This record gives sequence, structure tokens and C-alpha cells, in this order.
Amino acid sequence: MITIALSKGRIFEETTPLLAAAGIHALENPESSRKLILPTNREDVRLIIVRATDVPTYVQYGAADLGIAGKDVLDEHGGEGLYQPLDLNIAKCKMMVAVRDGFDYEACIRQGARLKVVTKYVKTAREHFAAKGMHVDLIKLYGSMELGPLVGLADAIVDLVSTGGTLRANQLKAVEEIGVISSRLVVNQASLKLNRTQLQPIIDSFAQAIQ
Repeated sequence: MITIALSKGRIFEETTPLLAAAGIHALENPESSRKLILPTNREDVRLIIVRATDVPTYVQYGAADLGIAGKDVLDEHGGEGLYQPLDLNIAKCKMMVAVRDGFDYEACIRQGARLKVVTKYVKTAREHFAAKGMHVDLIKLYGSMELGPLVGLADAIVDLVSTGGTLRANQLKAVEEIGVISSRLVVNQASLKLNRTQLQPIIDSFAQAIQ
């Protein structure tokens, strides 16, 4: 049995055509089904629905053979024990630094000010500001980052930005791009060695579909 770990929402929607290219079709919609293990048209393939941040962990420890996770999640996880053969170029967005309208971020950098930054991407943010030689206090949040600067919890946020609409609606502006984010196929290394005849055709189908 091949197990593929996916998260609900945009990643699942944009993965569906790739699965179809490999001849795999979910028999239930994860948005309407309460099941966490979804059968497919293939008796030897099942999908498990997990939180986006948990996908690398399920694959790393062999609970899933394959998974699809954003580069943001993989950077925070570290990618230990994972083979990442493909950038699928789906669910694309940018990791950005954003501040309140009117906040002079460039002046703070020039003056060497110590900034307070809220983010759930602590590892990414720490590495970014360290590379710039900036001193920051990182505050981890799990909910809406945009609220942090508005109530004085922080000077800036590090978060994913797609259209920028949420920033504008909350009087924030993006001031620095950290990197472009897209979703990657991740594979359990032991599974690939043991089940290459089953897994490689799926990987190859994904590769052909994104070309």
C-alpha cells in the first residue's frame, strides 16, 4: 500500500491534476468528508489528510511514502530523512517581511535598531535577519501575524504573502522579500529503496505533468 500525505485546501486542489496524471483519483472530497484516510481508484494507493506542517513528519517516519509540502514548511522542519526530487511549482507565494504603513524599516536597519518580529517561521526568520547582521527578538505566533504590529506586540512580521490583500486591509506593507515559496514532492528514502517499482512511476508522472 502506497500512502500519500496531503493537506486540505490549496495544495490538495492544485495536486489533484498531478495525481490524475499518475492515474490516481480520490474517491472522496477531503473538504466534505470527515475521513482522514481517503481511498482512491487504485487499491494500492491511499491518501491521508494531515496538517500542512505535519506532512514532512509523516513522510520522515515512514507513516507516508510520499507527501506534498510547501518549501516554507520544509525549511522549518529541516528536511531530515527526506528526498525532495521535485519542485511542483504549485501553491506559489512569497515569504516577506512586512511592517505598518509609515514604519521606516530601512531607517531601522541603518541605525542598527533591535526589532521585535512575530512569525511562525522562526527558523527562516532567524537565518534571514542573521545574514543581514540584524538583531531581532522573535515572537512565535500561530494565528494572524498581521495583528502583531497593530497592537504593539511587534515592529514587523515574517509571513507568506500571496496577493497582499490581507496586508493592505490591515494597513501593513511588504518591505522585503525573503524568498519564493512553492510546494515540493517529498519521499521517504527507505520507502523509495524498498518500493521503487511502485513509487518511481508516480514520481515520473508528476515530473512529466509539471513540464
